[in-house]
Amino acid sequence: MTTKKYSSYAEIDRDLEILKLQKELHYQKIALSIEKTKENLSPKSILNEVFASFKPMLSEWYVTTLKLAIPFVIKWFKKRKRGD
Repeated sequence: MTTKKYSSYAEIDRDLEILKLQKELHYQKIALSIEKTKENLSPKSILNEVFASFKPMLSEWYVTTLKLAIPFVIKWFKKRKRGD
């Protein structure tokens, strides 16, 4: 890193203000990152992720079960209608 030479106090003040703003920006980014991490590690979020991972499997199981069950239900209703 090279040493910067200033010709006035105004230049120093400007660079100090820029550094102060950069510091605040980095601090806010870190604070936001910590907050998001807390949210992602909450029990509600973890359960949502678990259920989301099982959703495709459960929906496939549900469709398969319906495909198998519908003919039996129709057959049962037909028997009930005939009075058997």
